[in-house]
Amino acid sequence: MNRKTMALTAAAGLLTPALTACGSTGGAGAGSGAIVVGTTDRFEAADYAPAPLDPAYAYDAGSWNILRQAVQTLMHIPRGGGQPVPEAATDCRFTDAGNESYRCILRPGLTFAGGDPLTAQDVKFSIERVLAIKDENGPSSLLSTIDTVETKGTDTVVFHLKTADATFPYKLSTPAAGIVSAKKYDAKKLRQGFAVDGSGPYTVKTEVKDNRLVRAVFSKNPNYKGDLKLQNDKAELRAFDDSDAMGKALERGTIHMVSRTLSPAQITGLSVNPPKGIKLVPMPGLEIRYLGFNTDAPGVKDKAVRQALAAAVDRGALINKVYGKSAQPLYSLVPTAVTGHVNSFFNKYGEANTAKAADLLKAAGIKTPVKLTLNYTNDHYGDGTAAEFEALKTQLNSTRLFDITVQGAEWAVFRPAQKKGDYAAYGLGWFPDYPDADNFLAPFLEQDNFLGTPYANTTVRTRLIPESRRAADRGVAAPAIAEMQDIVAEDVPVLPLWQGKQYVAARDGITGVAWSVNSISDLQLWELGRGVSG
Repeated sequence: MNRKTMALTAAAGLLTPALTACGSTGGAGAGSGAIVVGTTDRFEAADYAPAPLDPAYAYDAGSWNILRQAVQTLMHIPRGGGQPVPEAATDCRFTDAGNESYRCILRPGLTFAGGDPLTAQDVKFSIERVLAIKDENGPSSLLSTIDTVETKGTDTVVFHLKTADATFPYKLSTPAAGIVSAKKYDAKKLRQGFAVDGSGPYTVKTEVKDNRLVRAVFSKNPNYKGDLKLQNDKAELRAFDDSDAMGKALERGTIHMVSRTLSPAQITGLSVNPPKGIKLVPMPGLEIRYLGFNTDAPGVKDKAVRQALAAAVDRGALINKVYGKSAQPLYSLVPTAVTGHVNSFFNKYGEANTAKAADLLKAAGIKTPVKLTLNYTNDHYGDGTAAEFEALKTQLNSTRLFDITVQGAEWAVFRPAQKKGDYAAYGLGWFPDYPDADNFLAPFLEQDNFLGTPYANTTVRTRLIPESRRAADRGVAAPAIAEMQDIVAEDVPVLPLWQGKQYVAARDGITGVAWSVNSISDLQLWELGRGVSG
């Protein structure tokens, strides 16, 4: 499918102001230049993605990593993880026993970067804007439990929820709940291009070439009032076409740190024989990869085919061949470190059980080999994706139960086609919005889900998701969460493959590296500084 890119107002190659106040004050890193971080994330404005940095549209890890630096939220996940704590607010809490009313009181004297006051009415505007626009690619589903938003004076906002939602504080920590001004953002239309305005720790200028953002420069916001402590005055995010080019820039010293994404080969090389002055830092990670299915497509409509794939795939061999130490097998949509995780797929199918796969197909009367194309994106998740799908093809075809072909496409083509249902089977990744089991289940299983899948399970949607969200103690929610994982293993609307491990590489002299990326892959540029050691 051909996609015509849209013309942006920014002239190619020029730094375009995204906020009006871009001053710098004294403090850590002053006078030493920007700390430059490399990424292979792509930021493109096109007809299918006209507003990549609008909080009502942006719903991917790369875009959120820009928004988190410049757009403030009521809550944020603290350094080291745990329950969300106030950011733009001084106090946020449920005000009823049923977790259906949530009140936040704003910090005094909040302003947007340009100096305009930020009030409770701006919070209400921002939340209602996301819900009103309800872009099919956007994050409005995260806010779907909101019924009404009420303001009391200029500093208090109350969220009245449709149903109990103990995960709501987490949702207020995401860019979906980012606070923006009605002077800069239309209440009913997306803001096209790469402009960003907010009240966060930084202001940002973006450099755009051929409708792609290639550089974002973050300057300390002198008007910022919030919970974050900045360790630098200026930081820069620089986009690279591939991991190899990014790695060479790190070795040359033209960038100081690499956040996303190091290739498996680079991780191995940096572990065994790192160049002088460069350190590889391992971090906890909750990224997952999986196969998704259009359960109405002829090739996979019979769940016996999907179950047979689940039985036949060899996760360990796949990881050893392609990803090495950067991944581990995953037998559920919920990663192993998250409360409520159950190895549901292993419990049902074991590992690489060809005989079981054959029995499933035979019992359903399905002729073998089953012909199926696995579609994947070749430019969105790093350099290992193509090799991963070739390895999957080889694995599955060796069982003689399947006749697999694989087809790669650029994200600009892949994602719209996947959402339309053009693919019977496809590979995707998930970087969680917040570190709770709910965020690894509801986005795939509830109505208006992330995948646009036709799969629907009434028990999950009407009983288990609401039941799990009622429990403020997430351990109490574990039985409902476990039951959902078992249902996914039975019906296989998605097939989890592996869980990622995060690695960051940085040059000596950059401090705060261990805190610069958290477990849900949030980039936290404010943690980076300059010192004697990295």
